[in-house]
Amino acid sequence: MTARPLWRGRALALAGIVLVALNLRTGVASLSPLVEHIQRDVAISPLALGLLGSAPPVCFAVFGVITPALTRRVGLERLLVLAMAVLSVALCLRGAASSAVLLLAATVAVFAGVAVGNVVLPPLVKKYFPDRIGLVTTLYISAMAVGTFLPPLVAVPVADTVGWRIALAQWGMLAAVALVPWVALLVRARIGRADEVAAVSTGAPLRRLWASPMAWAIVVLFMTSSITAYTMFAWAPAMLVEVAGVPPQQAGALLSLFAMVGLPLSLFVPLLTARLKIVKTIVGIATGGLAVGYLGLIVAPAAAPWLWVFLLALSQATFPLSLVLVNLRTRSHEASVALSGFVQSIGYAVAAMYPIGIGALVQATGAWTVPLWVLLATAPLAAIAGVIASRQRAVEDDIRR
Repeated sequence: MTARPLWRGRALALAGIVLVALNLRTGVASLSPLVEHIQRDVAISPLALGLLGSAPPVCFAVFGVITPALTRRVGLERLLVLAMAVLSVALCLRGAASSAVLLLAATVAVFAGVAVGNVVLPPLVKKYFPDRIGLVTTLYISAMAVGTFLPPLVAVPVADTVGWRIALAQWGMLAAVALVPWVALLVRARIGRADEVAAVSTGAPLRRLWASPMAWAIVVLFMTSSITAYTMFAWAPAMLVEVAGVPPQQAGALLSLFAMVGLPLSLFVPLLTARLKIVKTIVGIATGGLAVGYLGLIVAPAAAPWLWVFLLALSQATFPLSLVLVNLRTRSHEASVALSGFVQSIGYAVAAMYPIGIGALVQATGAWTVPLWVLLATAPLAAIAGVIASRQRAVEDDIRR
């Protein structure tokens, strides 16, 4: 496929994709730094805090299942506009919440909007930029990274200056801005129901993907990075203090290192995958780092904790890899919708259980050895998935067989 200039005839779509991606993590990243500020005005029980923490992966899993069906009825662009409108309103309502119940309800609405955006962005990239999948995937994953680290930087200063309610609600304004290119695109093109998006059944229905080895391979790659990330952010500081003997401040710095490594991976992996088709190489680096990192924490945790964390961070390469493969391993954006929902619903559902399961194992065994072996077991699974995902075959080919 001959690549055409990135902006020609699709500037609104590019701006819309980047702006939506910028909003897909602000709802998650803007809440936790302000919990202490919120508790001064709103009584939040430990149970409510737990529910707030578990809301993102649960919503991502649930709406990953139902978004393809919603796309059949509404269309990609209109569904994204609805999702961003819900996100914008919910973020503002979260800032106005007067009780824990209202805060939780608004937070669920926030993550419902985010979950739909997660699923529909890859198909939109395939629809509008089939000749630039690697580049545009890099742009929107980078925007997601900005939306992850920006809110914690400004949350507390804004809350100290004008209050936590404005510090939370301000992100609703950013979500409203993301609506503008898509509304303009719909108005300009006068897209109607008949010519928006064909039914997903013409591509790869969600129920048929269960029989596709390629679809499952991408699920495992996505799941591996999500499991590692969720577990590290939940348990890494406590685990490093206990098994490696590092002080708490250094443990926090090690977690920051884990997060920082993900940014350059997000920048380069989609481009390298789309242009050089080196899926096996990327998965080999990611799974090798995962295996050696966990083995290091099991065998010699205090010897080189910085090295072990860095190697574990390389596993994050499978996150941008799986997102770009959603488009590279489908023939149409309709199939991409179904595959994106399939991958994210299963991947997030499984990943959400790991921090809880790891905590239970630590409590049951009184040590980190067994939990670390359980986490190490994800590496060979991802390696096998990488071999399958490297094949130049579309999920539609699996379905036809």
